[in-house]
Amino acid sequence: MEFLNTTIGIIDIIDVFLVIFLLYQAYRLLNKTGAGNVFIGILTFIIVWFLVSFVFRMELLGGILDRLMSVGVFALIVLFQDEIKRFFSRLGSKNRSAFVNLIKRFFGSGETDKKHDFDLVQIVLACQSLSRNGMGGLIVIKRDSDLNLYVQSGEVIDANINARLIENIFFKNSPLHDGAIIICGRKITSAGSILPVSKNQAVPKRLGLRHRSALGISEVTDAIAIIVSEETGKISWAINGEIKVNVKPEELEHFLSNALTNRQ
Repeated sequence: MEFLNTTIGIIDIIDVFLVIFLLYQAYRLLNKTGAGNVFIGILTFIIVWFLVSFVFRMELLGGILDRLMSVGVFALIVLFQDEIKRFFSRLGSKNRSAFVNLIKRFFGSGETDKKHDFDLVQIVLACQSLSRNGMGGLIVIKRDSDLNLYVQSGEVIDANINARLIENIFFKNSPLHDGAIIICGRKITSAGSILPVSKNQAVPKRLGLRHRSALGISEVTDAIAIIVSEETGKISWAINGEIKVNVKPEELEHFLSNALTNRQ
């Protein structure tokens, strides 16, 4: 067969490795949303189509599968439009953040870092107090992605980051305690904001709406979401579509310092 007699060059090897890399990244992305089995099914179909059309050259069956492939591309775009949007959003965010961080490092100062450290301590102290007093909380910290849509969904405020203020917002009788606080820069920008809820089927059933909302905002943006469970008092965080539960306050401070302060 001609296919088996084809000479393989360095470009072909690079081509194969690039395809493998892209498939692996696609699997990681879909697996986070609980669609890993769908990816395996699609990959199996592609392998069968390749063997039928290019290896064994079965014209009739190959023609049918070719038609299915051409239609299937548009079907996949519709089926995974959220994942595709998330991928390009993160790609653009990373490229922009690299340039922004370069400018910040060039014009930055030690005083800014000290102020930022103070803000992080206030957030950690608030989470620690909420946990100790059996109050739930959801705090979103902006990084590079635009959160204006979610800011506008709540009560827009402009206040300095303060542990007592955060505690008062999440007090059980407060009208804003059910929503999320959004922090942009060194300001509490909004309270009572509504976040997208994650549709990830792999999320444990024991995690409630706050955890799913935190995971949801981390799936569509690069923001960090911190959750304090009202039922258990446990502190968790979500970032890049992944969630880490039951963390200690000192772990939270270390994580925020690495994720935020080092970007300045």
